[in-house]
Amino acid sequence: MSAGEPPGDGDDQLLVVIDPAARRTDGESVRIAKDVLSAGSHAKICLPDTPEEFARALSRRGSRRPVVVGDDHALLRAVAQLHRERELAAGVLSLIPVGAAHALEVAHALGVPRGAVAAARTALDGAVRRLDLLVDDSDGVVLGRLRIPAPPPPPPGSGTPHAGVTAVWDTCRSLVTSLVRPAPVAAATAPGTHRLRIEADGVLLSDLDTPVRDLSVTSQGGGGLADVVVRTGSGEDVTVEAKAVTVSGADFRYRADIQTGGPVRTRTWTVRAGAWGLMLPGPASADAAAGARW
Repeated sequence: MSAGEPPGDGDDQLLVVIDPAARRTDGESVRIAKDVLSAGSHAKICLPDTPEEFARALSRRGSRRPVVVGDDHALLRAVAQLHRERELAAGVLSLIPVGAAHALEVAHALGVPRGAVAAARTALDGAVRRLDLLVDDSDGVVLGRLRIPAPPPPPPGSGTPHAGVTAVWDTCRSLVTSLVRPAPVAAATAPGTHRLRIEADGVLLSDLDTPVRDLSVTSQGGGGLADVVVRTGSGEDVTVEAKAVTVSGADFRYRADIQTGGPVRTRTWTVRAGAWGLMLPGPASADAAAGARW
């Protein structure tokens, strides 16, 4: 993260976009945030009911600085839209975290204060931190952590032998196949592993012949690098720092922050240094925010 910067002259024009899920989850925190923001700035309050209205409110913000009231989903939606508009680097976002605890893990890891009052005051008087962003080759964004976890186990009973007439037919078919032509031996994939080719900055970390249990790519927050950890089927970890990671292989799904993507056969994620700005507590708390782990 970069050093703190003053957000402006203290007479901000704010666009406060309140996610509908926040209104349903904790109306009292929403009310408190509105009161604090309205008392300390010229705030325009928007109450969108759909993702489309949320996007429209942001796109019509003009010179107002956006403040999102909601959870990680709302923050990701705002960052993704501003990235698509190529407006992300030109401004700064604030978040008032309102939602269930499991839906605020990204916000807390970034260093956003947990309480509505503290977060609203930070939106008014905090410091701008320039943060790195992981961007994939389909223009998707990751604020903190990308994972390709182990695939789920096969459904119960999927490997159960057939019985009765079906079993006899399977036996006959296998016998005929073996007499006609031996079946080619395919590389088996151990349960709970992937067959993936993983490259970091062009360096091969794992190839298709090595079972992989998990891949983790975590933004360091600042500096333009990500921590890459490949957990192999043998239990060994391969750990590097990189600016870009490419994964290819059989169809795989991935977890980007709190959202699931895929299936895809190949995808590249690239770190964009200082790509977006977030209002966080002032310099006195900067070290604590920088040390947050995903």
